[in-house]
Amino acid sequence: MKTIYDYSYAQLEELMLQKGQKKYRAGQIFSWLYQKRVVSFDEMSDISHVFLEELKSEYVINPIEMIEKQVSKDKTVKYLFRLSDGALVESVLMHFDYGKSLCVTSQVGCNMGCRFCASGLLKKQRDCTSGEIVAQVMSVQKELDKTGDRLSHVVIMGTGEPFDNYDNVMNFCRTINHDKGLAIGARHITISTCGLVPMIERFAGEHVQYNLAISLHAPNNELRNQLMPVNQAYPIEVLMAALKKYSEENNRRLTFEYILLKGVNDSLEHAAQLASLIRGLNAYVNLIPYNAVDEHGFQSTDMKSAMKFYDALMKNRVKATLRAKHGDDIDAACGQLRAKRQGELK
Repeated sequence: MKTIYDYSYAQLEELMLQKGQKKYRAGQIFSWLYQKRVVSFDEMSDISHVFLEELKSEYVINPIEMIEKQVSKDKTVKYLFRLSDGALVESVLMHFDYGKSLCVTSQVGCNMGCRFCASGLLKKQRDCTSGEIVAQVMSVQKELDKTGDRLSHVVIMGTGEPFDNYDNVMNFCRTINHDKGLAIGARHITISTCGLVPMIERFAGEHVQYNLAISLHAPNNELRNQLMPVNQAYPIEVLMAALKKYSEENNRRLTFEYILLKGVNDSLEHAAQLASLIRGLNAYVNLIPYNAVDEHGFQSTDMKSAMKFYDALMKNRVKATLRAKHGDDIDAACGQLRAKRQGELK
């Protein structure tokens, strides 16, 4: 059964008209769903019983079930959800000085095949609907409601390639950004892509304020071809041309995600190549410690080497941050817990 979370505000207005209701009914429903955060249609007390029964016959509110929760010593929380068809997806809640950020999953499995990533341990089964992505956010927000806390940031960087599920991801962003939805600011929403150039070009034409992050992880084609098969379809020079165009059209700062892999992409030569690639763009590099995945054999760069890499970028006039490691005592890597539990459930 379809979830009511699947509808953006504009789509819900259209649905109300199709059902012979006034457009304002969409505002009432959105308020109940996202501001009052009801779990049942029966709680919507200002909507007629007859219409609620119609909605209940066609839609559910929450299409997912939380089946596991892991809490790290640094307070990072990994959630494992079961979808209505039995598929498993994950979300990760991280605590920062600037607020609470949730990383959500956009696909069941992933076909991008990045060599270091747990997401691809199980191949893509299907896309998540926009409502299934919304439900991840709502499930975590309802938990935070118990302590009076609020999600301040959302990152679409979990399992899957968001731009391989473009329409659902954009619909999701519109819902959580809407002032009658969760009202999470557009500049607090980040979409990550491994580099699907046609979708980057499409996104550039949307002229939205959501942040764009690029999972780069290598500064040259030879190494990126080895680590990320997508680079064989869209080499670095093609990717960078699309990003330059995006930056010029939108006047938005880009983020380059760069996981530091010991002895693979973390040398000072790699830092120099990365600086040369990015210098001049309105961008910065987010250096990320690696959460090891047993099946892949890569190791995380030690902190001393990571600091040298960071210093080399800064000296080459490329802004960078070195992210603290989160959740290394739990199954924090994208897809790691899901792959483990999926195997156990077979």
